[in-house]
Amino acid sequence: MRMVVTDCVNIDPLFERTNEKIQYIVSKYMRSPKHIDDIDVFEKKKKLAEKRKAEIVKAKANILWPHHVSESEPITYICEYQFMYRQGDSFYIEEQAEERMVKFSPSGVLVMDGAVEKSFDQPTNHETNELEEGEDRKAFVYDRLAAVQYAERWWNDHNKKYKNFDVNCTNFVSQCLHAGNAPMRGYPRRTAGWWMQKEDWSFSWSVAHSMMIYLSNSKTGLRAEEVFSPEKLVPGDVICYDFQGDGRFDHTTFVVAKDEQNMPLVNAQTYNSRKRYWSYEDSTAYTSNIQYKFFHIIDDLSK
Repeated sequence: MRMVVTDCVNIDPLFERTNEKIQYIVSKYMRSPKHIDDIDVFEKKKKLAEKRKAEIVKAKANILWPHHVSESEPITYICEYQFMYRQGDSFYIEEQAEERMVKFSPSGVLVMDGAVEKSFDQPTNHETNELEEGEDRKAFVYDRLAAVQYAERWWNDHNKKYKNFDVNCTNFVSQCLHAGNAPMRGYPRRTAGWWMQKEDWSFSWSVAHSMMIYLSNSKTGLRAEEVFSPEKLVPGDVICYDFQGDGRFDHTTFVVAKDEQNMPLVNAQTYNSRKRYWSYEDSTAYTSNIQYKFFHIIDDLSK
């Protein structure tokens, strides 16, 4: 495990806890270290791997520490994880970048360390997505390779050509689709089409539920067909998530690869992830009521 440390705060206890989690996730025999509050996330990841007939054979973590910290205040840092999976005869690496918060007592004792809780959803009271009547047809050919390359380049970074949001999952997926030549339309009506222009954008560009509505209804430009099995998706497609099963979709991911069982692996932001298994059963947001929508992007060459 590698750490980047730029301050005199003693973070050996943090190093030890992170190392315990890494050892636990790759061990077949180590008991769960229950004294670590968020070890349940790693337990879920191990169980999901077993369900998929996969094994996490290697793991490492890089702790990125801020340059200036105060021992009396909570400190926010980034922990970057890499997990190597073996599934059948194949290997692949899943990556995650997790924002965490830690606090030390005045005597330097570690008293709190946990992931920073974020909402997946970008709420708005105006999320109907009206379609432009009489609008000229926006023809395009979808460049899936370019879209996936963009997702691989920017999954853990901010492209300054676009506005960035605290809840950035749908904005990231929109950028990937646009990198694949999907044409914007509907400007300047925020409830119409799919677009971003400087400091303004449509709800469908940045809000998970609005993107789901747009992909379900668009007949021109960027459009999709809903399929009812994740196996039917290919790299360059989109998955929408309703974690609570209440009819409101909270999250959006972008398919970048398929695993040995022909299941999608996705890149996403908000909780930045690369080649994460599509179902999100290892997420703290997951519930037994979760609902998914699978969208296969179509273009003017699709039949």
